[in-house]
Amino acid sequence: MDTKQLKDAIVKVLQDKKGLDIRVVDLDGRTIIADYFIIATGTSAPHLRALAEYIESEIEKIKLRPLRKEGLREGGWIVLDYGSIIVHLFNRESRDYYCLEKLWGNEDNIAIIE
Repeated sequence: MDTKQLKDAIVKVLQDKKGLDIRVVDLDGRTIIADYFIIATGTSAPHLRALAEYIESEIEKIKLRPLRKEGLREGGWIVLDYGSIIVHLFNRESRDYYCLEKLWGNEDNIAIIE
């Protein structure tokens, strides 16, 4: 599976599990950290954990596991690092505070997922 297909698969999982305000930030040419950030908001700590667990379980079906994961215990900001794609799952307060879209994006490199 290539990076674009993985990105699409993760976005579909987030949509299926009612992730909110999903954004894909294309980082091509901006950093070596990753090719994409996928950012979504959950309604509560249990919802954020469920989103993370569902992403992991669905992506494991194609034999991929995150290289690192952080924040599952705290539940305000969960990060799943798939190498070329880093998934950021926030509660509303943390997302508003850190504003990753403003740090890494502009109108040209952010896709809004409906």
